[in-house]
Amino acid sequence: MASPIAATAPYWVPALSMLLVARRIRRNFGVQPWRPVRASIRLGFLVLVAAMLCALGAFQPQLAPGLGIGAALGALLGLLALKHTHVAWRDGQRTYTPNPWIGGALTALLVGRIAWRYTHEGFAAAQAPSALTMGMATVLIGYSLVYVVGLMVQMRRLQAPASATQANPSEPPAP
Repeated sequence: MASPIAATAPYWVPALSMLLVARRIRRNFGVQPWRPVRASIRLGFLVLVAAMLCALGAFQPQLAPGLGIGAALGALLGLLALKHTHVAWRDGQRTYTPNPWIGGALTALLVGRIAWRYTHEGFAAAQAPSALTMGMATVLIGYSLVYVVGLMVQMRRLQAPASATQANPSEPPAP
């Protein structure tokens, strides 16, 4: 007899997946506010997932080539995305505008793999991960790691606008 969670998984797993994809799509377009705490938490999570993927590659050597190639491609895409990301001050807040083509391509990769896995393989937990799935996962993780770290560096280098750094002439100087 299947548990209630397993019995309802075909309904809530795709819905949850699409919610996460919708959030990802929203972050690919337009000016985004820089949230350093969120970025730090995301970086910590990505490092943890990357470490787990490295351990998986060590314990399942047949996955190692897919993991390595995926990580290298993801890092290259992250560098390319950083080159085409614009950072600026807007209304007194640091912002960035990501390249929609690179983010859109990675989102299409993610959605395509989720759709393929769901329609052809199902979401059975007992299935062993394939090298293709793990390669695609490391593309996304490698991209995200490089992109988040690169954005952190760019935001630290971003100078405050001249009007915000100048002292108010009507105020007396601080002692």
